[in-house]
Amino acid sequence: MRTFFTVLLAYVLSASTLSAQWVQTNGPSGGYVRCFAVSGANLFVGTYGGVYLSTDDGASWVGVNTGLNTNVTSLTVSGTNLFAGTDNAGVFLSTNNGTNWTAVNTGLTYPSVYSFAVSGANLLAGTYGGGVFRSTNNGTSWDSVNTGLTNHYVLAFAVSGTNLFAGTYGGGVFLSTNNGANWTAVDSGLTNTGVNALAVSGTNIFAGTFGGVFLSTNNGTNWNPVNTGLTSTAVYAFVISGTNIFAGTIYDGGVFLSTNNGTNWTAVNSGLMNTNVNSLAVSGTNLVAGTNGGGVFRSTNNGTSWVASNDGMGNGDVRSLALSGTSLFAGTEGAGVFLSTNSGTNWIAVNSGLTRPRVYSLAVSGTNLFAGTYNGGVFLSTNSGTTWTEVNSGLPASTDVYAFAVSGTDVFAGAYGYGVFRSTNNGTSWDSVSTGLTTRYVQAFAVSGANLFAGTYGGGVFLSTNNGTNWTEINTGLTNTTVRALAVSGTDLFAGTNGGVFRSTDNGANWTAANAGMSGSVYAFAVSGTDLFAGSYGGGVFLSSNNGTNWTAVNTGLTYPYVFSLAVSGTDLFVGTFGRGAWRRPLSEMITSVKQVSTDLPTRFSLSQNYPNPFNPVSTIEFMVPQRSRVTLSVYDVLGREVQRLLDDDRDAGVFRATWGGTNSSGMHSASGMYYYRLTAVPVGGGESFVQTRKMILLK
Repeated sequence: MRTFFTVLLAYVLSASTLSAQWVQTNGPSGGYVRCFAVSGANLFVGTYGGVYLSTDDGASWVGVNTGLNTNVTSLTVSGTNLFAGTDNAGVFLSTNNGTNWTAVNTGLTYPSVYSFAVSGANLLAGTYGGGVFRSTNNGTSWDSVNTGLTNHYVLAFAVSGTNLFAGTYGGGVFLSTNNGANWTAVDSGLTNTGVNALAVSGTNIFAGTFGGVFLSTNNGTNWNPVNTGLTSTAVYAFVISGTNIFAGTIYDGGVFLSTNNGTNWTAVNSGLMNTNVNSLAVSGTNLVAGTNGGGVFRSTNNGTSWVASNDGMGNGDVRSLALSGTSLFAGTEGAGVFLSTNSGTNWIAVNSGLTRPRVYSLAVSGTNLFAGTYNGGVFLSTNSGTTWTEVNSGLPASTDVYAFAVSGTDVFAGAYGYGVFRSTNNGTSWDSVSTGLTTRYVQAFAVSGANLFAGTYGGGVFLSTNNGTNWTEINTGLTNTTVRALAVSGTDLFAGTNGGVFRSTDNGANWTAANAGMSGSVYAFAVSGTDLFAGSYGGGVFLSSNNGTNWTAVNTGLTYPYVFSLAVSGTDLFVGTFGRGAWRRPLSEMITSVKQVSTDLPTRFSLSQNYPNPFNPVSTIEFMVPQRSRVTLSVYDVLGREVQRLLDDDRDAGVFRATWGGTNSSGMHSASGMYYYRLTAVPVGGGESFVQTRKMILLK
């Protein structure tokens, strides 16, 4: 029996278990698409969520990011090599179609790479601030080649025979005839020197600028504007397909087509829901457009019509979340509204009638779902997003709605720059209710009984006790007045600001900073019982179980900690991120009864025997941590399978008590019998790790 117990204990200590952590859901799809590259039948796209590969001309995508976890701003193919330029991490190389990536930055002293060119055996990288770098050995090493290049913000390249052109931000176009060794400005006639894109078609060179399209027929010696029909002049991309030249524009201009070398342009945007186009490519017989927030759109008929083509690309920018029963809605930056009825396993776009795809706020009032948009006001759906209707009567034209509140039968909308508007008839009409609101840039609301709170940009918090008819500024102690989120938890009011969290215990009359353990600007809150979650931009998700007195990061597995929105749905917490879609984590993994019972500094690690033991239904486990450490406390069954992870976070020095109520990570009751609990502590500042396991008995 002693031998069996020794073997079993060894198995428990070494058993592989599923980590308690955040899991990225399968959407919402879309996101920021910065670039394309084509290699045979492979189409690659660079996004804020890394690189995706399509082998069916963009119909479906798969992430290919092993070794690459950063924003991708440029792509190019050289033979069998695929290169990715990133926003702040330099250049990465894949020799197996994106399956694996390796950083190749020796000599590359500027890490923001916005463009590439291949000229013979030379690979050129255009950086933002560092000019041009050249590699003659497939990225193994780089050399700066900037002689004559007076502007070092290089956004675009084009190659025409032995001529290499570089487009810069504010410096116009430069020409090199010796692979970048020397550069000469070629700007005559180029009246806008912010060059975002370059393209070569025969002997014609096109430059896309903030002032439209310019054409040179003599290798850049002279330029002439060719903008007839081009209603948006911020040109960010070109692609050439036979005699067709396509230009991608931003500021809601979409895609334009010229069939006569730029003499005339025609908008070709039917079906293009997002008309902020950063990139274009031709793959087979398909034309693909990469948008700013809406992901990829595909056309099979030279731009006559477009369809969203984001299957498998679950890296939408999720600005808002709302729950209606078991339906979870996500509002995205550029891709509209998405619905999941199975906890994020699947997301479907629900955008019929929603003509403005940048959705910054969502609210549910009975069977009504409201969407607040950028530049489009409010839309209403009465059928769970299946169809939408614009409901803007009384709202300023083309307003941005960043926040909603529902109080009884009243719906409040925060119109950015115009204050608060109220509807008493489900959005059929709106009335301004902003008296006393000295700052009209409303970003957040919270309701507590008869009190309505509004958080503003630069003006702090305002209170109305009469449904918005009058407002009073309540900022005593609120030292940061850029308020991005508000929440009520019990009798406490919390404000999320650029300076962290503030708490008021008297309905906003006085505020106190509540930031111990917190980092980043706070954009969102979620309340679960007596526990409060905060989502921060750069810091991820934080949990407080003591009304904001202390915060603990709960970010295990959340690889991109830029959080815009939070929502509790059933037993899970969802977060909406910037360019990485929605993530899910069970509340039971984060909300445990782990409490610090003493701040006296222990001199050693220790794990005490649980009490009572045997127990039913709850037992207490006490442990000591002598220095700040990554602490994991888990319960296992006799086969070494993890039943529940009670704690998996950083803890400061102290004495702690955890409770286990005999349930697994899904909240199901465990069977009677013997269990093991194990404490693992890894000092954050370095030092010897601590591991100890004890046994306990659950009786029923």
